[in-house]
Amino acid sequence: MNILSPSILAADFWQLGRQIEQVQCSGAQYLHIDVMDGIFVPSISFGMPVITSLRKRTDIFFDVHIMIQQPERYAAQFVACGADMVTFHLEATEHVQETIEAIRQAGARVGISIKPDTPVEAVFPWLEQVDMVLVMTVQPGFGGQKYMDCCTEKIRRVRSAVMERKLQVDVEIDGGVTVDNIGIPLAAGANVIVAGSAVFHGDIQDNVHKLMAQMTSS
Repeated sequence: MNILSPSILAADFWQLGRQIEQVQCSGAQYLHIDVMDGIFVPSISFGMPVITSLRKRTDIFFDVHIMIQQPERYAAQFVACGADMVTFHLEATEHVQETIEAIRQAGARVGISIKPDTPVEAVFPWLEQVDMVLVMTVQPGFGGQKYMDCCTEKIRRVRSAVMERKLQVDVEIDGGVTVDNIGIPLAAGANVIVAGSAVFHGDIQDNVHKLMAQMTSS
């Protein structure tokens, strides 16, 4: 099943609650929440208090992407705040197994992510232990970047590895998605699509409908 995961990093935080309601009412299945620490990536976004506040008001699936150094320190706490899935970066920790186990034991689904420059084979040893692989299609840390075409082959290779092993693992992509290019990662094998500017800039409900129509037809 193809899933749209709008990224609130591109939302208007003055109107965040209302905009999330619009996203949910429009049929988006996930809400993508980017947590950035200013160390693993240059930017700082938001953290646990925001997730806790949002969880009180919506039951939409929280797709929490933690771009933080040493994610094993906080993984379980993000689950306690309301994350349904916690995705951490392979490059951010020397304790991948510990991080996976912390998320799983806390009761959430596990995602693992790689940057555009990381060889895709780096995630293969962990495929049997995760629920999702997130292939970044821009450099993590900033919204509004263009989709990197060089990442399309990485999506294909992850999907191929998942199918060869007969696993039920989602392949998510994040970065540069528009209504005009969303078919590229879908055709390569992605089934969870993160979209920020393409959702929150302009008419949110119309944007969601257009993106999901493309996902249905692909």
